[in-house]
Amino acid sequence: MSGWDIGRKELSLGQKLWQVNWLLVLMICALSCAGFAMLYSAAGGKMDPWASAQLKRFAVGLVIMIVVAVVDIRFWMRWCYALYAATLVMLVAVELQGKVGMGAQRWLDLGFFQLQPSELMKIVLVLCLARWFHGITIENMGRFITTLTVPALLVALPVALVVKQPDLGSALMLIAGSAGVLWAAGGRWWLFGLGMAGAAAAAPIGWTFLRDYQKERVLTFLDPGRDPLGAGYHITQSKIALGSGGVTGKGFMLGTQSHLNFLPEKQTDFIFTMLAEEFGMIGAVALLSIYVLIIIYGYAIAFRSSSLFGKLVGVGVVTHLFLSLFINTAMVMGMIPAKGVPLPMVSYGGSSMMVTMLGFGLLMNVWIHRDTRLGRRGFEDG
Repeated sequence: MSGWDIGRKELSLGQKLWQVNWLLVLMICALSCAGFAMLYSAAGGKMDPWASAQLKRFAVGLVIMIVVAVVDIRFWMRWCYALYAATLVMLVAVELQGKVGMGAQRWLDLGFFQLQPSELMKIVLVLCLARWFHGITIENMGRFITTLTVPALLVALPVALVVKQPDLGSALMLIAGSAGVLWAAGGRWWLFGLGMAGAAAAAPIGWTFLRDYQKERVLTFLDPGRDPLGAGYHITQSKIALGSGGVTGKGFMLGTQSHLNFLPEKQTDFIFTMLAEEFGMIGAVALLSIYVLIIIYGYAIAFRSSSLFGKLVGVGVVTHLFLSLFINTAMVMGMIPAKGVPLPMVSYGGSSMMVTMLGFGLLMNVWIHRDTRLGRRGFEDG
């Protein structure tokens, strides 16, 4: 019997649509509505230029999410390496002829859409690592370092290309997301300890390779007041906006820091700050509560899967969602150095929206196929 056929439980298209987790869809729509409202406010009560474009992207993303969810999970397992190769080629293409924006070369202009391949690689890499670890027993993972050589290369290649763009934040997210998949696959704690020790030892050397603006971000994080009108301006204004919102906020479209243009990048990186200024601590906590519910629900879906592949895909997708949420909110509060990571489903951005919806589609795919069991060795046998 083929490894793909073990425990195979065929579902019709109608049954798969019925199995779609509509509670999760409802929570995703709630996040999106918060994003539309904030983008409408950021534009001064106008749908253009941000809210209308984001609404169209969400509509397309919703279709993509459902399509990805109902495709047989074996399809994603079978073609993950081909998707990885295609995305890696796109990262190389970015290096050769990518579009430059805000001092970085990160986008491919597809004519109808500007794609950021580093965002897509976050999800594709999760699929590849899930496929690899699906065929490796936990005992072998813990006993032989050689079993980690292939996944290490799978991670290292895109990380090197993303760092070159430069996009250190996305590179670190690729590494951290991969670590989450390794943990879920049964990776031993000593591997993580060794990795953190290696990172700490390499930090002084890595500092010398940072660009001047990256060093300035770290120094500003350590001492925000050293350059309040320069490198520290963004975080200073963000903290003012957060504090001025108080408990209940100033009211929808009444935020002074954002509407008087003191708050930079209010439609993207600092959109959470704008929401907190207009709706206060109550609004900020309500938004974060939706994220927390989705994350908890997502991990529950992942660990409910009967297949290791499904479990690892779910864990990887939700881990990336958590990392994006944590980095964005911690950054605008001055808890970590400033980094351009969008708030999922809320910040304005095409690549972020589409890739996030793709990730949710894979998470729903894991739920729909939760009782589909795959042979540990995948193609050959069970």
